[in-house]
Amino acid sequence: MKSYKDLEVYSLGLELFYECHSYSLKLPKHEMYELGSQLRRSSDSVSTNIVEGYGKNNIKQIS
Repeated sequence: MKSYKDLEVYSLGLELFYECHSYSLKLPKHEMYELGSQLRRSSDSVSTNIVEGYGKNNIKQIS
């Protein structure tokens, strides 16, 4: 495995992000800014946390 991009869970997390983002933009205006923003941030954090964890694991292996 050369990169976090090779991880199946990363690919699924990224797909989740894209789906959630597009659905959150279809929310009613009064929910788009509060709930929509929270949905977008939380779905983005899934793939971001995978990348961060992958990087920490590789640093430990190098040291």
